[in-house]
Amino acid sequence: MKLIFLGAPGAGKGTQAEIVSEHLNIPTISTGNIIREALKSGTEMGLKAKEYIESGKLVPDEVVIGIIQDRLAEADCANGFILDGFPRTIPQAEALDRMGIVIDRVIDIEVADDVIARRVSGRRVCPACGASYHVDYKKPAVDGVCDKCGDTLVQRKDDHPDTVKERLQVYHDQTEPLKDYYAAAGKLVIVEGQEEVADTTKLTLAAVEA
Repeated sequence: MKLIFLGAPGAGKGTQAEIVSEHLNIPTISTGNIIREALKSGTEMGLKAKEYIESGKLVPDEVVIGIIQDRLAEADCANGFILDGFPRTIPQAEALDRMGIVIDRVIDIEVADDVIARRVSGRRVCPACGASYHVDYKKPAVDGVCDKCGDTLVQRKDDHPDTVKERLQVYHDQTEPLKDYYAAAGKLVIVEGQEEVADTTKLTLAAVEA
């Protein structure tokens, strides 16, 4: 089965993609991960991406698409895959179509912006050991102190409310139009994200297997 997972940053699509990946025994292909792998392995597209990254520029679509195409040609994708983080725009979706890749289903994890903002901006991480907490859902024993190593917890720049708001706006402007694109093709299935991950997972697996 060939799947795409959509969802705003903080909606939990990555978690759901990984769960479905294990359930179906197919790889999850995350754009960030495969770009890092391409850089490490020194592929032609990886070297092109490196030039842009080292100069502080965004990796252009044609390079990202080339890296995706190389990855989908690998043996472990023969029985299917999950794309997480690609496509992000209509032109990227059209490029995927031009590759001749037929997507079976597009799963959109829907969570309201205010819920995402609360979830994401409440995250705190330990800079020393990487442990993760939340001011509402996963509090440390001592406020602001890591349970594991005792270091002071911090809020990542990406999790700051202003940054979250900007990332959500970019998603709504650039990626959300993909919902209409795939709905028109009869491939979109919307999953309403729940408060508990397990409840969202039940709905996601039902959507995949429907």
